[in-house]
Amino acid sequence: MSRSLKKGPFIDPRLWEKIQKVKPGQKVEIKTWSRDSTIFPEMVGMTFLVHNGKNFISVICSENMVGHKLGEFSLTRKFIRHGGRMAKDEALAAAEAEKRAQEAAKAEPAKK
Repeated sequence: MSRSLKKGPFIDPRLWEKIQKVKPGQKVEIKTWSRDSTIFPEMVGMTFLVHNGKNFISVICSENMVGHKLGEFSLTRKFIRHGGRMAKDEALAAAEAEKRAQEAAKAEPAKK
């Protein structure tokens, strides 16, 4: 659910002060815990270190990110992959098939 238009977009006041202090073209990483702050056009090109609950993730703001929240780009969960022994066997088989295909491709130009 989005925020009310009457209230306007949210940005942490302390974060906004830090953004205002940075001069244009200056490469500074701004450390923040405020994942719920909205990305404003003034933030484009800046680098933020956004806390994900364990450590800080570097987020470089671009024009496409304006209107989104900082927390959207700092994931809190690490996806490893599904499966167990069977998935591991399938991955090994796929890797071996790819290796054989590469070797065949290398051997084919040598024959010509």
